[in-house]
Amino acid sequence: MWKELSEREELNQIKEQSREKPILIFKHSTRCSLSSMAKNRLERNWDDSGTVEPYILDLVRYREVSQAIASEFQIPHESPQVLLISGGECIYDASHMSIDYHEIVARVAS
Repeated sequence: MWKELSEREELNQIKEQSREKPILIFKHSTRCSLSSMAKNRLERNWDDSGTVEPYILDLVRYREVSQAIASEFQIPHESPQVLLISGGECIYDASHMSIDYHEIVARVAS
């Protein structure tokens, strides 16, 4: 379900794509059990209706991309973390156990 985010340059594409369809960025640490739990919860609940385009960022491999995301969207870095991008802006973010699929869907619907 995930598209991999691995380059800083992809952020401009994501911002543009988000004008057509909301984009979810999941910042995932492959070394963190809490991050794996949050990812698993998202995947179990995910409805692939196509209303949101999901991207995943491996924080261990692409730390500089994570820093660019924090800077670009003015959201302090956390891990795990989700950012919902719509209209080129971050309209919602959550981290740790606050990451909730149903809340993401509610934000897209509003």
